[in-house]
Amino acid sequence: MLTKSSRKALGLVAVATSLALVATACAESDRGSAGGDDGEPFVFAAAGDIGSLDPFFVNDGESFRYSRQVFDTLLDHESGGSEIVGGLAEDWEQSEDGTVWTFHLHDNVTFHDGDELTAEVVCDNFDRWYNLTGEYQNSNNSYYWQAIFGGFAENEDDSLPESRYVGCEAQDELTAVIEITEYSSIFPGGFSLASFGIMSPTTLEAIEGAEITGEEGNYTLPEHAQEAGTLAGTGAFTVEEWNQDQNEVTLQRFDDYWGEPAGFETILLRAIPDETARRQALEAGDIHGYDLVAPADVGPLEDADFQVPTRDVFNVLYLAYQQESHEALAEMEVREALSHAVNRQRIVDTILPEGGEVATQFHPDTLDGWSPDVRTFDYDPDLARGMLEEAGHEDLEVEFCYPTEVTRPYMPAPQDIFDVISEDLQEVGVTVEATSYEWAEYVNQTDSGNCPLYLLGWTGDYNDAYNFFGTWFSTHNDAFGLDDQELFDRMAEVSTNPDEEERIAGYQELNEMVMDALPGLPLSSSPPSIVFAPEVDHPQVSPLTQEDFAEGSWK
Repeated sequence: MLTKSSRKALGLVAVATSLALVATACAESDRGSAGGDDGEPFVFAAAGDIGSLDPFFVNDGESFRYSRQVFDTLLDHESGGSEIVGGLAEDWEQSEDGTVWTFHLHDNVTFHDGDELTAEVVCDNFDRWYNLTGEYQNSNNSYYWQAIFGGFAENEDDSLPESRYVGCEAQDELTAVIEITEYSSIFPGGFSLASFGIMSPTTLEAIEGAEITGEEGNYTLPEHAQEAGTLAGTGAFTVEEWNQDQNEVTLQRFDDYWGEPAGFETILLRAIPDETARRQALEAGDIHGYDLVAPADVGPLEDADFQVPTRDVFNVLYLAYQQESHEALAEMEVREALSHAVNRQRIVDTILPEGGEVATQFHPDTLDGWSPDVRTFDYDPDLARGMLEEAGHEDLEVEFCYPTEVTRPYMPAPQDIFDVISEDLQEVGVTVEATSYEWAEYVNQTDSGNCPLYLLGWTGDYNDAYNFFGTWFSTHNDAFGLDDQELFDRMAEVSTNPDEEERIAGYQELNEMVMDALPGLPLSSSPPSIVFAPEVDHPQVSPLTQEDFAEGSWK
């Protein structure tokens, strides 16, 4: 039986508890009105600024992070995975020979400017890309069109590939039929790429005739790619502003979105290149999430109640040997020696996040086509030193490039990785000339073949082996300076084989051929982390780094 004093004590506890709950609720309400309600901007920090408001022009993940929120594509990937699902097309099928693709569009889809989605609009978008001329045909400005659909209606340069795209026909109001020249394993994944976000008819009319000015390495994109207000997609958000001085893009929820409405009313995508500065901004409450968490920060952030989900491995980092920029790198024995000189396990153990692993080939083992029979290169500095001496290059000097002010999913700490490899090369007698560039210039320099040794990598766009090594080794390119017609021909043969079993076996063979040619040394694959504040109900994280922020909301 409770005494009077006990009942009084319990009553006081109950009152105190009630007051505490009220106080907590008030505090949460106050926080909600000032930060955390539906109207407060969700601020996400990226490792770099976007390159263009028009996704057609870009080939970098930060630009695609923006564009996927604004523009929908015909196909998409499942939330948090790599399986192809419908986007603007609720269903689709291909002909038996893989040359005709029929897309059945969702009904009642509205663009941000009020235009309606139809099959004719889809065809107008594809025909716009196909008929581009002038500087649009430079691969720096139309990289993904050329990688997926080849050349243009009228190629203005003999080096351009033949077009895979034949045409698009509106079979009826909601059925678009796209024809390509031959089966390719690039499809259906190619139809999901952010570069091919569908724009409204009013947008297409407004940007018709827009020109790229300048010259290679110093292009100026058309006004519509730099200033908000012209481009209308069908995505969950509209683009309100791109403040290039502040490196920040403002997105606003589109209330007439055809899918599930976005949980956040406003999103700010803010570029903070330095990973320490990103962490400090999160801890200070200035941002609510950021990508590419430094491996050493994962544990402390989790201990502080931040949410730090890790993506599945879907990337590869490599050390490239540009064979045309340094005569010694054209010699197989020198490339083999350098490959034995690098302690890749040390990179994995000391720099990469938990779950990182040494790569043996140019795509991760999570993809069909990975081969257990590729030529491998164990860390053996004595062997490397002897091979260089035998090749007459015991005093080898080589320029080694690395990027600054950037982190990538496959490369969390470029300077640290560069330092480890430089030490390894110097240990076997190589004199390293270090050269660094900021990211945009770095990509230009490496793509142009100006760096004999350099670090780069790839995060897959879709679940097919060709998206990795086909990107680099389907033809001669300046980035590697590899001239191996037998490999190029075999790549084309395998990627156009409609028999899945034969194609996967062919990819395994191609992995072996690539490692026999040794255009570079695959270094590692790693699972990058992303972080969100405790008050955020975050979107599903994607191994393709294709998060849909419309899935997120305040808790």
